[in-house]
Formats: sequence, structure tokens, C-alpha cells
Amino acid sequence: MTNLTVHGIGETARELERGEDTTWVSVEQFERVVDAVAGRPDVRITFDDGNASDVEIALPRLLERGLKAEFFVLAGLLGEPGRLDADGVRELAGKGMRIGSHGWAHRDWRTITEGQATEELERAHEVLGELTGEPVSRVAIPFGSYDRGVLRRLRHAGVTRAYTSDGGRARPGSWLQARNSLRHDLDASWIGRVLDGPSLGRRAGKLGMRLYKRVR
Repeated sequence: MTNLTVHGIGETARELERGEDTTWVSVEQFERVVDAVAGRPDVRITFDDGNASDVEIALPRLLERGLKAEFFVLAGLLGEPGRLDADGVRELAGKGMRIGSHGWAHRDWRTITEGQATEELERAHEVLGELTGEPVSRVAIPFGSYDRGVLRRLRHAGVTRAYTSDGGRARPGSWLQARNSLRHDLDASWIGRVLDGPSLGRRAGKLGMRLYKRVR
């Protein structure tokens, strides 16, 4: 399985965090990706950060191609300029899209306090569950930053699937799922490389990095 991660699409409607511009793509680039994956059951599309472009740009293009996606929302930032609001979350869910949690305030889960962890892994799930009418138990780890302590905390919180930003492929039913982030410089060759899978050498390197993160 190849998991793709989309962040923002089109013109930016808010001040971006440092480095965030590298994962912001144009409408044309996004359309090129969804055209390439339409009809591919071995590809999942996910969205992080809860940007307004999820509804304004991505949703109609997904529906046109008969695609479903999973949207990982920052519950504590709903309604801020350039972000999804409560109605946007409801619209995504109402159109058959799955809603997951990206936490509360886009914090690094390796460095949060116990109080912040409650917001990130309990309160965020409650807020999104109330909006969708469905339990929320799947997460996308902010910044792809995790270690064994984070994974232990996620399992204790009842998380049923956790997505990372490690790149490469994933086993369809695995609890921990690697993803590939769309980048501002993606082109047809990038799409081909990601969908075809990494070379044996790159695959070994990615597996080694994942193992290091799990045990550090």
C-alpha cells in the first residue's frame, strides 16, 4: 500500500509555519496526483493540518474521480483563518470522507507535557467525534515525530491506527502506517517513483529509520 499525504493546495490563506511551504502544492499538481491514483486500490490519500483547501479545492476533485480520503484535523485550530471550521469537518464527513485527528495544536508529541497530551490525544478526539457523530481513533503524528514513548502513549489512548511521514510503502493492515508527503516541486517523475515504490536500497534505508524511531 502507498499512502500519500496532502497538506495545503493552491494559494495560501494563512501564515505558514517554518518549512511548511515545502509541502504546499498547486491545484494543477494536486489534480495530476489524483488523476494518477484514480482506480488504484493500492493507494490511500490522506490530508493533514485541517486547511481550508481540504474542502474548497480537494473535496470536489476527489468526488469527481470517485475517490475517498482520510482527513486528519487539528481540533484546537478549527475556525482559524485558512483552516477548516466545524461546518467544513461536517461537510467532509457527510460526503463520505473519514475524519481522523492530527492532535490539538500541531505540537511535537515527543516533547509535550501530560496536560498537553490530554488535549492532543483525548480532547481532540472528543471534539472531532462530536462533530462527525462517529468515534475518532486514528491519528496522523505531527511532523512525523515519534519514538517508543509516543507509540506507547498512542496505544494507551486507544489509537487504532497511526500514520507517520516516514515515506515508502506500508502493509495494508499495519497499526503504524508510513506515508509519502506531496511536495511543492513534485512532477510526473516524482509521482511515478512514489507509486512504483522505492528502490531496494532506499527501502532498506527507510526500514532502518523506522526501526530506529520505534526503539529510541
